[in-house]
Amino acid sequence: MNNSMINSSVSMQSLQQKLDILSNNIANVNTNGFKKKEASFEDVLTNVKGQPEGFRQQGRFSPLGFNQGWGSRLVQIQTNLSQGPIQSTGNPTDFAIQGDGLFEVSVSKLDANGNQVFQPAWTRNGAFNLSLGANGNTVLTTKEGHFVTGSDGNPIRIPNGYRPVVEPDGSVKGYSQQDPSATPLNLGEIKLVRVVRPQLLHDVGDNLYGLPAGITAEEQANILQTVNGTEENPAERVTLMQGYLEQSNVKLSDEMTDLVMVQRVLQLNSRAITSADQMMNVANNLRS
Repeated sequence: MNNSMINSSVSMQSLQQKLDILSNNIANVNTNGFKKKEASFEDVLTNVKGQPEGFRQQGRFSPLGFNQGWGSRLVQIQTNLSQGPIQSTGNPTDFAIQGDGLFEVSVSKLDANGNQVFQPAWTRNGAFNLSLGANGNTVLTTKEGHFVTGSDGNPIRIPNGYRPVVEPDGSVKGYSQQDPSATPLNLGEIKLVRVVRPQLLHDVGDNLYGLPAGITAEEQANILQTVNGTEENPAERVTLMQGYLEQSNVKLSDEMTDLVMVQRVLQLNSRAITSADQMMNVANNLRS
């Protein structure tokens, strides 16, 4: 009976974590560029309980003994980076990625000495803005004000009086609003990266992903690869679509189905604990 209570209580803890993941996915079903989380479970501990030879009955083909488990535990939460549906917005500062890629942005933070430092982060949300920068120019930023990083590591700057146009490979050109026939300016290239080991990504807020602390530049190069329409195989090429946004890849029907299933399993384990407690009370009363 103690085994039943331990098994059920351990499993309920894991199921509660699964429930939190499903709740987060459902809450972000309408978040641009959101990628759903998926959970993996494993048995905590299993062993084989032996049975005496007297349990062997005529016609029994299964071996003596039975497997005894101690519940399940959550071993990994991984981000599903599959492509979400793309929706047209007509906004020239909205961008959608087609393929396996992420935008890189620079997040401003303060170090231990109070100095401003910039740390890289990555996102699929291409809802950008043109924010006022130095010398009257504008820079491409996220809604939260983080700089969108170019392939040279610098922000994408748009001169005053120019209209940005982004090519599918991420290159940015500036067209003069006063003289449309003028030769466009080359303003850089939006940096796109492919995640080779997505299990190392973790959420840092604002629909951004980060890497664990202490990752060296060499290790980061093995985790993230810069890709800007350079793949020879068109099926593997990462491209940009200006005036479009990628929607969340969460399918509400799938999440609701999993939610009902998790609730049923939670209810089953709760009843198992209640039944084990009642059986223990009966056993205690028999002894008295």
